[in-house]
Formats: sequence, C-alpha cells, structure tokens
Amino acid sequence: MALANGLLVHGPRHWAAAVREGDGSVSVASGAKPRFVVGPLGGVPLLRGVLRLGEAIAVLPAMRRGMPQARFAVEGRGGPAGLAAAMVVGAVARRRLRSPLAQEAAAAVAGLIPAVVSLRGSRAAVWHAVEHKSIAAYEQGGPAEVANAAAHPKEHPRCGSNLVLPLLVSTTITNLVTRRLRGATGPAVRAAAGAVSAGMAVELFAFAHRKPEHPVSRLVHAAGHTLQARLATKEPDPEDLEVGGAAMRALFRAEGIPEAAGPA
Repeated sequence: MALANGLLVHGPRHWAAAVREGDGSVSVASGAKPRFVVGPLGGVPLLRGVLRLGEAIAVLPAMRRGMPQARFAVEGRGGPAGLAAAMVVGAVARRRLRSPLAQEAAAAVAGLIPAVVSLRGSRAAVWHAVEHKSIAAYEQGGPAEVANAAAHPKEHPRCGSNLVLPLLVSTTITNLVTRRLRGATGPAVRAAAGAVSAGMAVELFAFAHRKPEHPVSRLVHAAGHTLQARLATKEPDPEDLEVGGAAMRALFRAEGIPEAAGPA
C-alpha cells in the first residue's frame, strides 16, 4: 500500500513499512500480520475474499502502532473534501436520476472521488509506483533484484486498481437487490450487502488473474491498467525507490527470506 510518505508491504505472516523522515533519513518497522484466512473458511467463495480484505485492512492500525510517523494518503488536506464530495454527488445522483440502475451506478462511481483526490493531493501516486516496481522486481528475480526496481514497470497486473471495476459492478448489483427488498434498510442489511459486494469483487479479481485471456478478464485488466497509467501511479526518483527497497528488505528479514533467495 502506498502511504503519503512511504510504503507499506506485507507477506504471508508479517508487514513492513519504510518512510522518508523530514531530515531525509529512512525509518523502517515491521511486525506480525493479523490473520483471518485460517482453516476451511479460507476456501469458501465470497467469504474468503471478505476475509482477505479484512486482513489487509487490519494491517493498517498494526502498522500505525509500530510506525506512528507513517501517514495515509487520505490524511492529506484533500481527504475530507473528497469524502464530502462523494457524499454530495451520491445524494444528488439518487435524487436526480430516474433509473435505479443509473442511481446506484453513479453513486458507486462517486465513491472513487476520495481516492482520486488523495492521489492528486499527495505523493501517494509516486509511492504507488514504488510499490509496483519493488514487488515486480522481487517477483522477477528475488530479493537481490529489488535493487534494480527502477527498470521494472510502474503498472502491476495485481494492483488494487484492477479491483475497481469489479467493485463498481458488484456494489451496483447488491445495492439494487437491497432496494428491492422491502424493509431492507437497516445497518445490518447494509453491512451484509457490503460484505457480499466485496466478496463478489474479489472473486472476479481472482478469476481475472487465473484466466487472463478471458474477455471479462481482459476488460478488468484494461480498466485497472488505464487507472494506474493515467492516474494512480507516477514515475518515482531514485530516492523514492530507496525507501521501497528498505521496506522490502525489512519484510524479507521479518519473513526469514534470505537476500539471495529467488522469487516466491
């Protein structure tokens, strides 16, 4: 995950982060990763996606406790403005558009506004590219290749950007279904709908990775790549990549991966 001032990465059992301090130095930290995907539940369709997303979210407060100087992109000055804009656009769409499908689709798209504002209002796009380059380098040549991260592309086929289109579609569908259920407006129903939507999106994301030549997979990857190339990433400089390398090496140490090992 791209931070506002560095990079957070995590492996099977640990997380690690590195940030650039105000004096120019690089600080690193690592710790144990919360685990939700355990036992047979980790193989249940829909539920496994929710659990994996839950793990990724649970890493964030754990990282913040271990590295309080780290800053999330949404903590920038544009974060609250982006959230407010998303709420306004969603409310206007549901009031002005006649078609329920158009209403929910517009509201789902409006939910992207905070992320867009955060990317534009901070260096998160640079750190996002650092993330992609560092991980691609490891996948191609192991820990030693991370030193050559600059040579790798700033777009990655498993980026969360590839989850955007599946999430927009699944959110629109679940919201439409919920609206048709009389009395289905309570917080429990909305939470359940959100969980189902997230699970559907992750399943489609995983399908696209397993079968990249399928037409649906190509559409998912094309949308994600376009978002990465035009909005979500920006070419980093060597100093930025130094921070990415520090985060990756901290993760290797935490996971017990020798620096001479090949890619997992």
